[in-house]
Amino acid sequence: MISSLRGRAAHVDSDSLVIEVGGVGLTVAVTPHVAHATNVGDEVHLHTSLIVREDALSLFGFESRDELIVFTQLLGVTGVGPKSALGVLAALSVAQIAEAVGADDDAPFRRVSGIGPKTAKLIAVQLAGKVVAPRAAGAPRSDAAPGVAAQVTQALVGLGWSERAAVEAVTSAVESATPAESAAVPSLLRLTLATLGPARKEHAGG
Repeated sequence: MISSLRGRAAHVDSDSLVIEVGGVGLTVAVTPHVAHATNVGDEVHLHTSLIVREDALSLFGFESRDELIVFTQLLGVTGVGPKSALGVLAALSVAQIAEAVGADDDAPFRRVSGIGPKTAKLIAVQLAGKVVAPRAAGAPRSDAAPGVAAQVTQALVGLGWSERAAVEAVTSAVESATPAESAAVPSLLRLTLATLGPARKEHAGG
């Protein structure tokens, strides 16, 4: 598996780059944003996903690991292939995707070229509890494992909270958690429940 690439941009197209790594030029499909921001000769570092098909090996590259994770999650949605998943990330940021999924809103996905109404709804439903908005620039960093926040979100949804409320509570808890607290599901769940506060009491009483 090729997880990342670092090398010189030898060729730039509207939706792909050729990156020279150790004397070998590798074609990587990217979003138009990445392509437009890259010039021939630039040093490029991308997080990548290698898609293996019977007739081809295709590399897809992303600026951030968050984008790569969401790309992989999108591939798990029924009817979404690599090109469609890349199209979603070309049209929407990870934060926008997380917000849409958290609100069970498929409208942003319907506006993506190549994504029909049925597939848009499946994205919103099947990614529920999986996509968490990245931390804003300048916010304190956390050593939380990538899957911990998602597991806590799923647990809250299972307890009856809405997806949106769960995502907001988990995000808030992670911001105040220590690295040790945010690295384990039990401790982060306790913090998140404390963050919910009055909402927890209302939920328990109703």
